Amino acid sequence: MRLFTSEAVTEGHPDKVCDQIADAVLDAVLAEDKNARVACEVCATTGLVLVMGEITTEAYVDIQKIARGKIREIGYDRAEYGFNCDNVAVLACIDEQSTDIAMGVNKSLEAKRGNASDGLDTGAGDQGMMFGFACNETETLMPMPVYLAQKLAKQLAGVRKAGKVDYLRPDGKTQVTVKYDDGKNIAGIDTIVISTQHGSEATQEQIAQDLRRLVIEPIVGGMIDRDTKIFTNPTGQFIIGGPAGDSGLTGRKIIVDTYGGYARHGGGSFSGKDPTKVDRSAAYAARQIAKSVAANGLASACEVQVAYAIGVAHPVSIRVDTFGTGKMPEEKIEKMIKEKFDMRPAAIIERLKLRNPIYAPVSVYGNFGREDLDLTWEKTVTL
Repeated sequence: MRLFTSEAVTEGHPDKVCDQIADAVLDAVLAEDKNARVACEVCATTGLVLVMGEITTEAYVDIQKIARGKIREIGYDRAEYGFNCDNVAVLACIDEQSTDIAMGVNKSLEAKRGNASDGLDTGAGDQGMMFGFACNETETLMPMPVYLAQKLAKQLAGVRKAGKVDYLRPDGKTQVTVKYDDGKNIAGIDTIVISTQHGSEATQEQIAQDLRRLVIEPIVGGMIDRDTKIFTNPTGQFIIGGPAGDSGLTGRKIIVDTYGGYARHGGGSFSGKDPTKVDRSAAYAARQIAKSVAANGLASACEVQVAYAIGVAHPVSIRVDTFGTGKMPEEKIEKMIKEKFDMRPAAIIERLKLRNPIYAPVSVYGNFGREDLDLTWEKTVTL
């Protein structure tokens, strides 16, 4: 028996509050200026939100209004929650993108050498490696642990927003441990953990019963057996939450945003970054490639790594790992990928239509495997 665990968080988690504000700012800028350069970071604590970073654009956006609107949308709209959209201080410290970075992005090394002729001469916005992954454990070709954790988190938020119980608050976390009988086949759920912020009037017994009935059973009821362990608010209470309980920062939930730790991660976060940053755009492209490999039956599981040098358009490497499940040699799959997918940043942006304001919805509940969104990088390609 092998176990694997993944977690997810709701909108009100302090780090996710920051991710959502950052992507809301990005979307607002892209709505006015599709060619803007945005690297927006956010941190939050009791009574304070700081929006900082580098933005180069002809557009004007009201950062304070955007931040307060997003906080209100999340549900922090009254003082008793410890973090309130109406009285939190919102500070903005924004500079333009570094000219040293811009000159590499504006014109790639290949173009400077006269080797680019199709207009797709944008250089990578940074060096680094990005990963995409897919496997046949779920219909969305996502690993089962993170798939279930995200669905539980979304269900928890949905119960709160629908007013099915009146004591739930915006902050929350879920965690699912899946059992694999031989390292490959799913044998059920070993453990479920749900922690939710709540009003002081709710008892832990009431919370446990309501979460079991309204959150757990509708999502994973058929996978629970008598040996499944369920923990709800295991500290005993969770009244103080959100940025009032723990400071928040963009980019601290990169594993939640991707594959729940089931696949490798290059380390770069997504939120607040325009698509010239390959941390985001190349990770999306790599997901599409990995998903296409799995969807075409070339492998049961596929991980794609792509790496870049700053200012250079073409990736320095592309690698495929099918973990022994491939129906053909990995070298042949890599060759097919290189022939089918142009992985230059400008080509990725054009192919996946990434200059549109599409990012706020993926700033929570994951960037991949989203059944509720029409995401270009989730559309598979025939190989």
